[in-house]
Amino acid sequence: MIRSIFIDYTGTIIQEKGEDLEKLVLRIWKNSNFKSPEEIAASWWDQLKMMEEQSFGDTFLTEDEIVDHLLGKFEEEAGLVDDLSELHRLFQRFWMYAPIFEDVKEFFEKCPLPIYVITNNGVCYVQECLKHNGLKAAGIVSGDLVRAYKPHKELFEYALRVCGCDAEEVIHIGDSIASDVKGALTAGITPILIDRNGTGGYTECRVVNKLTEVLELLV
Repeated sequence: MIRSIFIDYTGTIIQEKGEDLEKLVLRIWKNSNFKSPEEIAASWWDQLKMMEEQSFGDTFLTEDEIVDHLLGKFEEEAGLVDDLSELHRLFQRFWMYAPIFEDVKEFFEKCPLPIYVITNNGVCYVQECLKHNGLKAAGIVSGDLVRAYKPHKELFEYALRVCGCDAEEVIHIGDSIASDVKGALTAGITPILIDRNGTGGYTECRVVNKLTEVLELLV
């Protein structure tokens, strides 16, 4: 019997776009040696994922510290000339005020079970996003709390202790095979992959195309 819902944040609740992110990318493009906004996004994403994977325990860095590190690398390696503190604030605004997906509000309002947001982002940013969009969660579990990011099982195991459930009493919804699906599986939690673009071809777990489809599984 499912007693709680775990849900990813970036890419599942909030979209990876928005006014602040657009300003950020355009400023970096204008004031660096990058050839295109697409090159910036690809470089940033690859390095961010690598740093999150390496960030664990004694080597843990918060998302804010990772941002500072990567902006510094862009300054050194891509000739970025800009106010790095202002660029960092645009990242923070993106974490808080990026647009949510259209199916999120309905899912939060209709879900009969407590929802826990499992995120690599800091709690304060997720709290502001939920407040800004009128969403209520039973809890927010961030990588900062256990000094580990997804897919490390420590983050999911901590969330289980927070909600007071066993692994088989929880499902985790996320948009990433590498971090959400594999991370949940390492903790014995049933994952659900959300594939809003209808990409298809996934066989690792149950796939839904919108969050509200999950509600049918809870009846």
